[in-house]
Amino acid sequence: MRPSTRDRLADVGLFLAAAGFSVLTADSVVVDPGLSPTLLAADQATGALACGALFLRRRWPVQLAVALLVAGTVSHFVTGATLAALYTVAVLRPPRTTGWLAVLAYAPVPVFLARAPDPGAEETDSALTYFALVAAALSWGLYVRSRRQLVASLRERAERAAEEARREAREGIAREMHDVLAHRLSLLSVHAGALEFHPDAPREEIRRAAGVVRDSAHQALEDLREVVGVLREPGGALRPQPVLADVARLVEEAREAGADVVTEWRVADPGAVPAAAGRTAYRVVQECLTNARKHAAGQRVTVRVAGEPGDGLAVEVRNRVPGAGEAAIPGGGNGLVGLAERVRLADGTLVHGRVGGDFRVEARIPWAA
Repeated sequence: MRPSTRDRLADVGLFLAAAGFSVLTADSVVVDPGLSPTLLAADQATGALACGALFLRRRWPVQLAVALLVAGTVSHFVTGATLAALYTVAVLRPPRTTGWLAVLAYAPVPVFLARAPDPGAEETDSALTYFALVAAALSWGLYVRSRRQLVASLRERAERAAEEARREAREGIAREMHDVLAHRLSLLSVHAGALEFHPDAPREEIRRAAGVVRDSAHQALEDLREVVGVLREPGGALRPQPVLADVARLVEEAREAGADVVTEWRVADPGAVPAAAGRTAYRVVQECLTNARKHAAGQRVTVRVAGEPGDGLAVEVRNRVPGAGEAAIPGGGNGLVGLAERVRLADGTLVHGRVGGDFRVEARIPWAA
């Protein structure tokens, strides 16, 4: 992978810093009176090559650091490049590698102490300063590495949270699409079936059934258009969601479609039910009426809604199980699965199954006092 502009600028910055360090500290070099100008020039040339080699630090950080540490035992002018190389290893390589490199960097310490250096000598100050700078370069590199890992971890967590939020939003829209469209299309199927199997019905009844088919198809298209609009515009919102009081309208709509629905209400004030709990209860009844219309057409459906603050909201829907061979509208089989997930998201519970000759769905939804 080619280095970015930021990486190139960092490489140039370290090169200039290493070169500047070597130049600014040149006066503090303890020069042997017998050191020839040729050796001094060679030392300076070695330092220049070491600074230039820093442009290879990303490809071979450990090898470069080891080579500069060895060269640093005989040359002062590679010190700046050595510190930059040690910093690079601490940033780019695991702490274990940095630890082994620190051992190599401090290997001369026992030899230095064995010589019993004079505390006031200039050579002692230079050596102590060098070892302190090595410690600073390694420590700063480890700090930068840990900082980068923390930022990467936070970014990854933020991306996961954003993806989870998007997934939940998609699932929520999918649930709304299923609940609304399945209800509308099942109504359309029932009335279209009536027109197909009873072509000799009275004209008024045929006109009413055709009107329901037209209205249901139009409403289904409107609902689908709304959901697609929300998907295209993340900031969009669905129309005001139903509440518990809307269950009465839902039941009346089912009766107009020919369903035999009996309701039992034991909620003193449906308007007092929290919006989330009421919406969940509405979706339970809606899904159950849709399923009854699809799989138990003509069978009586009993809807019971009861509850009060503190005790929660209980919704039960029963219908007779049709006999074998009776026609049914095909379904995907995901309605009750999605319904259970919806109730679970509301911190409620849902059970369903056959009880004698009935199919029962019962949901319990929290209703805080």
